[in-house]
Amino acid sequence: MTAGRGYIALAALIFGKWRPVQTMLACLLFGFAEAASIQMQGVTPYVRVEYIQIIPYVLTMVVLAGFIGASRAPKALGQAYRKER
Repeated sequence: MTAGRGYIALAALIFGKWRPVQTMLACLLFGFAEAASIQMQGVTPYVRVEYIQIIPYVLTMVVLAGFIGASRAPKALGQAYRKER
């Protein structure tokens, strides 16, 4: 992915503790931050656009630094699936 969105997707997985529903909610949170930063670009005349564009990335770092607990990846992550016969 481009423009750092892969980083945000990985952060959503970690913030969701590798569970589908929690990860979906984390994606909605980060998507809302992205949409808010796009909408705010034309509304706030005295704030530089660059500062508004970093809102989703700052939110991602704050969430990862402050609100995650012991999030552990699944043990089988990165291993090929072999179907048993």
